[in-house]
Amino acid sequence: MASLLPILLLTAFLSSKPALCYINPGATPPQKIGTKSSGGRATYIVFVEPPPPLGHGDGEDDHRRWHESFLPLSELAGSDDEPRLVHSYTEAVSGFAARLTGGELDAVSKKPGFVRAIPDRTLQLMTTHTPEFLGLRKDAGLWRDSGYGKGVIVGVLDTGIDSSHPSFDDRGVPPPPARWKGSCRDTAARCNNKLIGVKSFIPGDNDTSDGVGHGTHTASTAAGNFVDGAAVNGLGVGTAAGIAPGAHIAMYRVCTVEGCTESALLGGIDEAIKDGVDVLSISLGSSFAADYDKDPLAIGAFSAVSKGIVVVCAAGNNGPAFATLSNEAPWMVTVAASSVDRRFSAPTRLGDGRVIDGEALDQASNSSGKAYPLSYSKEQAGLCEIADTGDIKGKIVLCKLEGSPPTVVDNIKRGGAAGVVLINTDLLGYTTILRDYGSDVVQVTVADGARMIEYAGSRNPVATITFKNRTVLGVRPAPTLAAFSSRGPSFLNVGILKPDIMAPGLNILAAWPSSVARTDAAAAPPSFNVISGTSMATPHVSGVAALVKSVHPDWSPAAIKSAILTTSDEVDNTGGPILDEQHNKTMLFGPFNTGAGHVNLTRAADPGLVYDIGVAEYAGFLCTLVGEYVLPIIVRNSSLQSCRDLPRVGQSHLNYPSITVELEKTPFTVNRTVTNVGPAESTYTANVTLAAEASLKLSVSPETLVFSKAGEKKTFAVTVSGRFTKAAQAVAVLEGSLRWVSPEHVVRSPVVLYIPVASAPPSPPMPAVGTRRGDNWA
Repeated sequence: MASLLPILLLTAFLSSKPALCYINPGATPPQKIGTKSSGGRATYIVFVEPPPPLGHGDGEDDHRRWHESFLPLSELAGSDDEPRLVHSYTEAVSGFAARLTGGELDAVSKKPGFVRAIPDRTLQLMTTHTPEFLGLRKDAGLWRDSGYGKGVIVGVLDTGIDSSHPSFDDRGVPPPPARWKGSCRDTAARCNNKLIGVKSFIPGDNDTSDGVGHGTHTASTAAGNFVDGAAVNGLGVGTAAGIAPGAHIAMYRVCTVEGCTESALLGGIDEAIKDGVDVLSISLGSSFAADYDKDPLAIGAFSAVSKGIVVVCAAGNNGPAFATLSNEAPWMVTVAASSVDRRFSAPTRLGDGRVIDGEALDQASNSSGKAYPLSYSKEQAGLCEIADTGDIKGKIVLCKLEGSPPTVVDNIKRGGAAGVVLINTDLLGYTTILRDYGSDVVQVTVADGARMIEYAGSRNPVATITFKNRTVLGVRPAPTLAAFSSRGPSFLNVGILKPDIMAPGLNILAAWPSSVARTDAAAAPPSFNVISGTSMATPHVSGVAALVKSVHPDWSPAAIKSAILTTSDEVDNTGGPILDEQHNKTMLFGPFNTGAGHVNLTRAADPGLVYDIGVAEYAGFLCTLVGEYVLPIIVRNSSLQSCRDLPRVGQSHLNYPSITVELEKTPFTVNRTVTNVGPAESTYTANVTLAAEASLKLSVSPETLVFSKAGEKKTFAVTVSGRFTKAAQAVAVLEGSLRWVSPEHVVRSPVVLYIPVASAPPSPPMPAVGTRRGDNWA
């Protein structure tokens, strides 16, 4: 049983700054709230009741006229000819986005049909080997069975796309399915059978090209085509491919280099639903949890899921602190980031013969094996911000960035240093987030940095940096949890285990626009880049969802999520438990870091059993968690507008593929229902484990499930019994698992018992409306 002071669990909420961003871990982008326009106006997202049955248009026209009716006729356009109505939504939410003054918003709020308005937020923005690492092989396994994702459409909400990149060539990709309604109209993008839709939702800007690089990278990771000879500075050479290289891509540009707005994000989701995508990949995530009815992304995602679309979102890059998650809604797939078994080796030989194997993205400078004096400044605590660079000429400088801007490395090199060895910050541990610092720069882990610091204190220390453009595969242990990956528990629903799943997000090589420089490097097309973040992990799972959807087109989003979670790995490539960024043998609150485990593509399309969830059950969950008033805002289903008519579904009782219980008393029982998607005649036997804790017991009834046909459902109960004692100052987390085992399948669900303190401190205040987002992209 692990324990932690409550203040540690609450720190993230009490100290978080609101923003929505795609984050390169280590970067500190500006944070903005509110989208101002001319004349003292701001953009608001206005939720309204559905339009009356006017019958004068094709649906969209009726909605637009209904939305315009809330605005004074004289205000539909301002004197500057800037349209007041920014977006008219028909699918993602019932409402619109408009530019209004405070007085005009007050007038709008008094009109019949008005529900709520929230300020639009400016959201600051949050591979060659990973398919092989995840078990994909050409003409075999899931790639073969799914036709590489054939017939599935992956919608990506991001910064745009470099449509000319060879990752988006349509070689071997058939035309899109007839149900596809999207297009590439009003854009200069080169579309084909691979890239079948591109649209911008930036007001007044139809440019869909990618001036940031993020959208090109994530889209190619999810579903890029095969490209031979992919590499970055001669490293990682191989054939690049997305996880679902046969799937189609639709790009919805909702972000610019300055950030994203929630109104644009909702516009992209709205259009994607109408176009007919199967999967939505959203590498954005908040730094502060807000109520679901005040979170446009959660609301739009619910609408997408209710239409059968799998929505995959980033967990956030605010780790390693606990309770820092973004995108906590149970209808989303929330993705944490892991390492892969690849490193770009750059060894440094010390004068005592020891070799420290660091990494470097730029190994163009091939040293002649010459040794240089090794310089480490104790006076400056080893920091790279060296005030006097006069003493470093001709030396290899060993130092820590510790939050300093990367430009300090340039200052050291301009001071005449022969090389630079950068040590990870203590929080990063073994997570080395590679950056192209130019030549003669090596990055090392905290542990290796400590060895080098010790040696630097000896008499006349020297070092030799050797670049051999060497890419090492099969690194162990892998995967490990990336330090920046946000951790649980969920703030909005402790009874739902989040994140859901881990996927590769550290140092991911994928497509990059040829027009966007790779940090300090000059990019020659076809261009690729290595970047990190849960933004990179998200499209990996989006691609997995596309492959599973291709094999099982009739499966619901919840069933696809269940298949991915229950077939995941809980061990690394050494056979031991997945480690965190410090390589701790016992990861503190493991499931709150890794979710169900690490995605395993070799089993995801054949789970045996799935835990399915329908819209009515989600609605019942919202009734229990929040209240009936959220149904018209989030659920928007005329038959699901009264909590009296819905099942009462507590957090722990949602038919989720993991089991998390905030334990107040025993015995405590939760029910789950599984659907047989394996062989028609199947028998499963329960196998339960619980960490060593003699006072509590986990049991399942019945212990055997016998199925006689495909699609058959069986319900079982999981009961926690025995005695436990609440601690006075610490929460406790007890970990276990439930496995349903048949001769062909193992269906694993993590079990987490969360024991609160005896006298819990008051919950931290929720942020005021208008202070919501902090989305992460890298």
